[in-house]
Amino acid sequence: MGYVFRVRLASFFAGAAVSSFVGLYVLHDDYKVAHESVSRQMKGLHDSLDTRITELEKLKQAETAQHVDATE
Repeated sequence: MGYVFRVRLASFFAGAAVSSFVGLYVLHDDYKVAHESVSRQMKGLHDSLDTRITELEKLKQAETAQHVDATE
């Protein structure tokens, strides 16, 4: 009876280890997908903001040039 108990106990722990490994692998994969998604969203926001800042800088330069021409 002791041998059968040890085999069952070893099988139980082996199964627990395998299921833990699979769970951690799925969790890690989900984390990578979420990280890539957030990175893409932030890159889009950054590009949009960069474009808006560039446009504002161009507008400011144009206004400055007009003021300089008006004072001369």
